[in-house]
Order: sequence, then C-alpha cells, then structure tokens
Amino acid sequence: MGNREDLMAGAKRCLIEKGYGRTTARDIATASGVSLAAIGYHFGSKEALLNAALIEATGEWGLMVAAVVARADEASDDPEERFVAVWDGVRETIAEHRGLWASQFEAMVQVERAPELREALAGVQKDGRLGLAAVFQGLPEVPDTAEELARGAFYQALLVGLAGQWLAAPELAPGGRDLLRGLELVGGSVLKPASEREPEPGPGWHGPTA
Repeated sequence: MGNREDLMAGAKRCLIEKGYGRTTARDIATASGVSLAAIGYHFGSKEALLNAALIEATGEWGLMVAAVVARADEASDDPEERFVAVWDGVRETIAEHRGLWASQFEAMVQVERAPELREALAGVQKDGRLGLAAVFQGLPEVPDTAEELARGAFYQALLVGLAGQWLAAPELAPGGRDLLRGLELVGGSVLKPASEREPEPGPGWHGPTA
C-alpha cells in the first residue's frame, strides 16, 4: 500500500479503538506508520481523513450486511423468517463493530459545529440510502427513484435506531422477532383505511358513543 492507503487504514483502526473525538493526528500517524506531514499532503487535515475513513469503513460494514441478507435468502423462502434472520444478523454485526458505530454517533453529535463533517455526511446520504435499499433487497443496485430513496431512508432509520439502542443497553436492544412484531403492530394501525382506524384520543375526547 502507499501512504494514502496506509493513512486510511490507520485512521479506520483509530476510529474503532479510540473513537472519532479522541483520535489525534499523531495517533493516526503512529497507527499507519506514516509521517504527520503526510496527512496534510494527502487529505488536507486530520478531520478530512477521519471523515473519509468513517465513510469508507461504513461502506465496508454494508458489505457485511449484504452477506447477512444473502445467507438469510438462502436459508428460507418465508419473508417473515428472512426478515427475522436478517435483523438478528444485523444486530450481530453491530455488536462485532461496536467501535465503528460508537464513532458514527460521535460524529453525528459534532455536525452542528463542524461544517466540513456535515458536508461530508450529507454528500453520501443519497447514495447511502440507495445502497441500503439495494442491500436489503439482495440486489446489486436499485434505480434512483423516490420509492427506493424512501425504502432506503426507512432501513437507515431502523439501523441507526437499533445501533443506538444496542450501544446504550445491549441486553434491551430488539432482535429480529421484536422488530417484526413492531412492524406488524405499527403497520397494522397506520396502513388501515381511515374508516377502520380508532379515533385518536385528544382534549375533550370521551370515546365512542352508543
């Protein structure tokens, strides 16, 4: 590998071991075996290098999720069982890559005060959502449509929520069966025709009258 690749590998290792906020330029230089000056030469700043490393590492994690989906597809033809197997597998990858997910949450907290980080993350949002839409359908890619972006945004919300719950309390983080039940409950009420929905309680509401 060249210096640029060594720096990326070192930065990814630091993200996992030390986190986004605590990693210094010297940490990266030491981990990569490259001089401090090389960071500025190849990436402009430590922050730009960390942002690029975080995005690349997340993409590599996505390949692991694609493998989880492929295994679930091979194991069962039942959509519900596949859903459960996929999300159980996703939870396992989050546990295995806790450091990466902790760094992602650290980075998200800092976007308000780091315009370059906000720009970097915003720049990959669309591709990331389309990528998730493809991964969870077991497809190499999907078209750039509003439908696929909405699908990807839904999966992104599930992923981030699951990762956050796992980081906070692993023993309470939902598994695939829990997420399936939640989807059934929420979908069952939200997707009902308006005429079949129970009225929402509100001020002055006393329930149905006889």
